[in-house]
Amino acid sequence: QVQLVESGGGLVQAGGSLRLSCAASGRALSSYVMGWFRQAPGKEREFVADISRGGFNTYYEDAVKGRFTISRDNAKKTVYLQMNSLKPEDTDVYYCAARECGGRSSADFGSWGQGTQVTVSS
Repeated sequence: QVQLVESGGGLVQAGGSLRLSCAASGRALSSYVMGWFRQAPGKEREFVADISRGGFNTYYEDAVKGRFTISRDNAKKTVYLQMNSLKPEDTDVYYCAARECGGRSSADFGSWGQGTQVTVSS
């Protein structure tokens, strides 16, 4: 098992940047594909990005492609989400997650952090 704790959320103006961090403990981070999701109240959790175990491959949802960058440092057991050119519609609770197998559905990720709030003002 792996335990995940997000940090780095906050309030930022539209056009600004934030970097989210996800600190992992337990099993080696290299055991997992790591992902970021976001969720608004009353809505289904939405996939944002993921990164392969070795960090060589990344995938982004269209809404964030070109603005967000997911990265990982397996030695530090940390995953990052650099968010640039933020828009008010990016306002959500952001979660990091880990999966050993499966796809990009939230149901395929077995370990989740508690979430960190990102609020983008207009």
